[in-house]
Amino acid sequence: MLKELFLGGKKEMEVIDKMKKHMGFLCLACTTLKAAIENRDKELISSVSDLEREGDIVRRDIFSSIYEGAFLPFLRPNICRFVEIVDNALDVTKDAAIEYTDLELDEETKDDCARIADISAKMCEMLLAAIETLSGRADLREKSLAIRIYEKRVDEIEFDLIKRLRTKEIKNFWEGKALSDFIRDLTSISDLIEDASDYLQIINISLR
Repeated sequence: MLKELFLGGKKEMEVIDKMKKHMGFLCLACTTLKAAIENRDKELISSVSDLEREGDIVRRDIFSSIYEGAFLPFLRPNICRFVEIVDNALDVTKDAAIEYTDLELDEETKDDCARIADISAKMCEMLLAAIETLSGRADLREKSLAIRIYEKRVDEIEFDLIKRLRTKEIKNFWEGKALSDFIRDLTSISDLIEDASDYLQIINISLR
C-alpha cells in the first residue's frame, strides 16, 4: 500500500524510469568493457566514454525531477545517493576503459579481468531487475544476496590476480602504476554496485 502511495505518482514513475535508464547505461558500459578486454579491442573504449556522458545527462534529469517535488522528503536523500553511486560506477568504468588502452595484458591476466568485468555486468543486470520491481510488492532481499555473492567472487578473483601480479616483472614505475590503477578501478565497479544495492534495499524497507 505504501509503495503504491509513494511511488505511484506520475513524477515518481518518471524518475523510476530514468533510474532504470541510468542503470541500463552502466550495464551496457560493463558489457562493452568486458568485450574490449576479451577481444583486445581498444576501439570499444570510446563507446564506454559515450555511455558515461549519456549517464550524466540522465543523472541531472533525475535530480531536477526530485528537486521539483518527486517523492516525499524522507525518500529523496536515499534515492539521490543511489543515483550518485550508480553514476560513480559509470565514472569508474570509464576510467578503467581508458586505462586499459595503455596496457598489454598477458593471457591469464586478460582472462581474469574479463571475468571480473563479466561479473560486474551480471551484477548490473541484477540491480536493474531490482529497480524494475521497486514499485511492486516484490522482496528485494534475494537480489541483494545474489549481488553480495557476486561481489565476493570478484574479491576472490582480485586476491588471486594481485598475488600473481606481484611476481610479474614490471619494466618501469609508470607501467606498474597503469596496471595497478586499472585493476583498482575494474574491481571497484562491483563494490559500487553492491553499495547501490544496499541503498535500494534501504529505500525498499522505508516503504513497508
